[in-house]
Amino acid sequence: MDLQQLINQDEFQPSRLFAVKVKYFSNFIDFIQKTLWQDPQYRSTLQALGKGKCVTDYYLDPSSQLLLLKDQLMVQNDPRIQLSILQNLHDSPLAGHPGQEKTLTLVNWAFHWSGMTQFIEDYVSACQKFSRNKDIHHKKYGLLKPLPIPNSPWIFLSMDFITQSPLSNFFDSILS
Repeated sequence: MDLQQLINQDEFQPSRLFAVKVKYFSNFIDFIQKTLWQDPQYRSTLQALGKGKCVTDYYLDPSSQLLLLKDQLMVQNDPRIQLSILQNLHDSPLAGHPGQEKTLTLVNWAFHWSGMTQFIEDYVSACQKFSRNKDIHHKKYGLLKPLPIPNSPWIFLSMDFITQSPLSNFFDSILS
């Protein structure tokens, strides 16, 4: 089975290429085929493989003309494609907004591009759902010390600042 047939299947088995069903914009493979040859980073590799030369760990899929690095589809340096892949492998309800390492593992099973690790780290750290759902790894806050009970009104005045909260109506702080 070639790569084109595998991507067009309705259901993916957990295999060497995919662990989560990935949805692509309509002509994903065609777009990669056309733009990969325009990417100067991969052009020389593609030309060498087209002439039948051996390039370590790279090969050209004969039916789809896609560049593969071992079993990974090479993706050019196009943020639209990279973002589409991450939206489907990180934001998908099946994926559940995993952390940086798990997202990197999911993407790494099927795709490769230069700067992939940094791109994924930036994407996951900016994900609001991931930030809300991740475990808190800090020491417990200290005990609160109540103020003494005043003898008459307005003797003591206290204010609490709660900061670094999730954004709500563009604000992240509360004064109480």
